[in-house]
Amino acid sequence: MESGAGKHWTEEEVKALLSVWSEKNIRKQLHGTLRNKGIFIYIAKRLQELGVCRDWKQCRAKYKNLKYEYRTVKYAHNSGDVTKTMKFFHDLDAILRYEPVTQLTAEENGRCSATETQLNTSPTTESTQ
Repeated sequence: MESGAGKHWTEEEVKALLSVWSEKNIRKQLHGTLRNKGIFIYIAKRLQELGVCRDWKQCRAKYKNLKYEYRTVKYAHNSGDVTKTMKFFHDLDAILRYEPVTQLTAEENGRCSATETQLNTSPTTESTQ
């Protein structure tokens, strides 16, 4: 399978990326890691085993784009706009649901500080993982 910088990801390629991304050890390593080239090299090798020929830069770019699109749709849903959707939303929701998100909170002296919170945490959904 040929791939280039401009080649679009097929549905099968995205599904393969999501299956690797959904693995607990991969999610753990990706969360909070700023220098993650090694993780994406590993992901690219795993995808190659699944028949998807993408380099680590393409994997990282697709990961970032999917994550951005997911958060955009999630924000729209939380704001009451359920018309905004994306193809792999439910798959990404299962992967990203428990990922802490940094939010800014105003302190009494007027400055902001970053705090970590979790999306969609409820006793029933936490016990399922």
